[in-house]
Amino acid sequence: MELHRGDGSVGTFLGVHAGLAMRSIHMLGSPEQKERWLPPMATCEKLGAFALTEPTHGSDSVALETEARREGNEYIINGAKRWIGNGTLADVVVVWARDVEDMQVKGFLVEKGTPGYNARAIEGKGSLRALWQADIDLTDVRVPAENRLPKANSFKDTGKVLRATRATCAWAALGHAVAGYDAALNYVGQRVQFGKPLARFQIVQEKLVRMLAEVTAMQLYCAQIGRLDDEHALSDTIAALGKLNNTVKAREVLAEARNLLGGNGILLSNHVIRHMADIEAIYTFEGTETIQTLLVGRDITGLSAFA
Repeated sequence: MELHRGDGSVGTFLGVHAGLAMRSIHMLGSPEQKERWLPPMATCEKLGAFALTEPTHGSDSVALETEARREGNEYIINGAKRWIGNGTLADVVVVWARDVEDMQVKGFLVEKGTPGYNARAIEGKGSLRALWQADIDLTDVRVPAENRLPKANSFKDTGKVLRATRATCAWAALGHAVAGYDAALNYVGQRVQFGKPLARFQIVQEKLVRMLAEVTAMQLYCAQIGRLDDEHALSDTIAALGKLNNTVKAREVLAEARNLLGGNGILLSNHVIRHMADIEAIYTFEGTETIQTLLVGRDITGLSAFA
């Protein structure tokens, strides 16, 4: 929350490196993989990435087309990935691919410098501009069999990682919302219009109170998510509901903050417009509002409405 309150790119870097890459190795890796990678990743001596999304598979990532074929003591991986944070920098990339032998989605550790791995930074972004995200081509990438994550044997295992990171998205959204609220509260106390500070106007106070009410509700969502996670009782439904609620509400709080700052709201020096841009990425990644809605809807009705 605090990292995103400062800067979305820094917060998302941590989410990719620790929340996705390290978590995948921690939850699904072998003791040898954990011993090799997790200590240097914890100190950022080694950087990680998580390659799931593809050029033609975002929300429907379960249908990924990247393939892995076993050949002796190696797997040969072919495919493409998109929007992969740290993809051009990482020392180890957790690549998700479909094993052609049993058609199940599995995880593989692709190390930096592996022939056939080609990553290019995506340019022209308006959101998370300090985070390098990559288009990746995987052409006959050979990975030792021991680099397969042994506990990643289907997309359900991928989902275990995503469940936890959806919860962190709720915290990230809270950080952006708090930044917007703080900026607006500070601004209206100093900005004088019609002979008095904006904070003296009833309608301005009403907007601030509504923003605070939303921020407080977001905090309560996060507190409950934290409790459930500590008790190992965090479900897919609650993680999805938290991500859905907080990203939607953060957009609303930031839009109101931008409104209260008037024309000055578009200045980078006032920060609100930067947080508005960055929340757009969080609103989308780890599953869009629509996907989270369908996950929760399936649970409360017992009926799947996925296409």
